[in-house]
Amino acid sequence: MGKKLYVGNINYRTSAEALESVFSEFGTVESISMVSDKYTGKFRGFSFVKMASEVEAKTAMENIDSQELDGRQLRVSMAIEKGPKKNREGQNL
Repeated sequence: MGKKLYVGNINYRTSAEALESVFSEFGTVESISMVSDKYTGKFRGFSFVKMASEVEAKTAMENIDSQELDGRQLRVSMAIEKGPKKNREGQNL
């Protein structure tokens, strides 16, 4: 089962292909989600990269965190998995 990484401080001009190229040096990239603003559609400067295994994710994180890509120093950490959404009464939606 794959492991998801949070990648922050990404240059707004950086493409998903460029990120995949960097991360694929450390394992199999299963998916890349470039997060955009839901109202403007503009890229928000962070992404989620899913690696094929936890070992590959940890290796990528250790090697890519603080490295420069397109003039910006990337911030890479394990993504925090969200639980189910809840309504105001605390019930699952």
